[in-house]
Amino acid sequence: MSNIPEALPPMLATAAVLIWLTGLAHSILGERYILMRLFRREDSLPRVLGSTAFTAGTLRFVWHLITVVWWALACLVFALGRGPVSRDDVLLVVGVTALVSAAFPLYFTRGRHLSWVVFLAVGVLLLASRSAMMA
Repeated sequence: MSNIPEALPPMLATAAVLIWLTGLAHSILGERYILMRLFRREDSLPRVLGSTAFTAGTLRFVWHLITVVWWALACLVFALGRGPVSRDDVLLVVGVTALVSAAFPLYFTRGRHLSWVVFLAVGVLLLASRSAMMA
């Protein structure tokens, strides 16, 4: 038996690439053509916590969070093309996705949107349970 991995099935490879590219396009085009235009009109954004900055930061992190989730799905589709995906593999992808998701509200709202606490807890719990199951 050879240690050379089998080629990724073309349909799954194509699907993974399309999912990844869709996420990239969503972030780039959404930032340029939707979010930036929306944020220029501060009068259209609700004032939360004393300004529109929190609202803009929340909209921005949620917008880009969709890309992160699509990229996680692309990773899982790619992994499925390489063979069976274990429970640990899924926990790893979802756990890392949760940790990356925690960084978005920390950055875009300077931590004022408290979803980062939940995302962080979920990521740590999933990754810790993966390690615990391996022991």
